[in-house]
Amino acid sequence: MTEAEAGLLAPPSGDPTSSLIKLLDLGELAGARTDEDIFLGPSQQQPHQRVFGGQVLAQSLVASMRTVDPDRFVHSMHGYFLRPGDANKPITFGVQRLRDGRSFSARRVHAYQEGVPILSMIASFQGDDDGIEHESAMPKDIPDPESLPSTADLLGNFDHPVARHWAYERPFDIRHVDPPLYVSAKGKKEAVNAVWMKTFGPMPDDSNLHRSALAYASDYTILESILRRHGLSWITPGMNVASLDHAMWWHRPARVDEWLLYVQESPSAQGARGLATGKIFNQAGQHVASVAQEGMVRVPTDLKNKVVGALQTKVLEHQIRKAGRN
Repeated sequence: MTEAEAGLLAPPSGDPTSSLIKLLDLGELAGARTDEDIFLGPSQQQPHQRVFGGQVLAQSLVASMRTVDPDRFVHSMHGYFLRPGDANKPITFGVQRLRDGRSFSARRVHAYQEGVPILSMIASFQGDDDGIEHESAMPKDIPDPESLPSTADLLGNFDHPVARHWAYERPFDIRHVDPPLYVSAKGKKEAVNAVWMKTFGPMPDDSNLHRSALAYASDYTILESILRRHGLSWITPGMNVASLDHAMWWHRPARVDEWLLYVQESPSAQGARGLATGKIFNQAGQHVASVAQEGMVRVPTDLKNKVVGALQTKVLEHQIRKAGRN
């Protein structure tokens, strides 16, 4: 495969799940020979022209999986976002085979654009094994996902590229248990957040694909527990948010085309950084994965941005009420 053949994925039209499957179908780079296994993947167009962090995480996992015995599955990964990726360019993935032991395998993956790394990740793999077992309990009194509004229900009437992308182009159906933070921050200022999520359409019966897709989705709302604690929405004027690192542990098999509950909290924020952790449960109550991410959160304190924010909130609230009447 060449960079031209890798191409770019246009925004999905009607079937965002098929777009996710294509995104994770990496090709080997023809003629490349280094101490790494080289793969090439497309980028998915984004409103802000930056690669979605979950995309490069998931693609890096797929690249590493291609070099591991099929009887071993990823159980953990730790990655650092080094540079923002360009959503208009494909990504090259270099996989270094660090170790293949009796029970575990380890891989280091660098995701490159223009010859420089945008992500550095180490992943560990293990075959099926017996041992002690326990798990966290799923929170009680969580409403069913079908009773909650979808992102399209909330943002579908907004004529804005970001709103359209969130409502119709993401491969996952995201439904907030607490009031969502898309345009305003309502409710208690608590460092917690919870969403139900699943792909819009069915996924192939490939456990590696489901694990990679879960990593993709784990980057969606993890930092919202930080924002909610401080009464911030995603459109807070002048706010700058960026993921710094991402860690994930897979505990039990899970399908991403069935509803999963993603419960998040933030134990600390300081120095323009916030830490968020998450637990993912299936509808049977099994704890299937855990996530941790630190993000940069810079919020301006000047009067101008505060005034702009107040006016923007009023305008959006009016648009929401108007959309609700239509």
